[in-house]
Amino acid sequence: MVEIPDSIQCLFSASVSEQNESFVIEIPRHEVDHGGITVGDHYRVAVLSHESTSSEPSQSTDNFGGTHQQEPQGPPVEEGELVELTIETRGDQGDGIAKVDRGYVVIVPNGEPGTTVTVEIDTVRKNVAFAEIVSNED
Repeated sequence: MVEIPDSIQCLFSASVSEQNESFVIEIPRHEVDHGGITVGDHYRVAVLSHESTSSEPSQSTDNFGGTHQQEPQGPPVEEGELVELTIETRGDQGDGIAKVDRGYVVIVPNGEPGTTVTVEIDTVRKNVAFAEIVSNED
């Protein structure tokens, strides 16, 4: 199965801007102030699509006068839940990978990219869930 660490340093929404000959993603001040990020350190960055979902994040004001997006807390699936999803791609180890609410990843062994399947969620972690195919719609 694909290994996805449970130790994400921070998660926030940001826009891309152009500055000189580069493009910049601004990190909200509260991520640095609260210790999620240290100025001068290097980080791996993942950029996710900004597709809107039925559960839009709400906007709030932080303690520093800035606004930021608040993501709903907790995984959007539960163990034992049946979910219909479309396998989007194949992971490094051959498992099917699908995304549900807020880009949450569901790993499905034997899932073929492009197929729509109904799965039962077996294991739920903070950043990823593992599921087994119950029925194949395609």
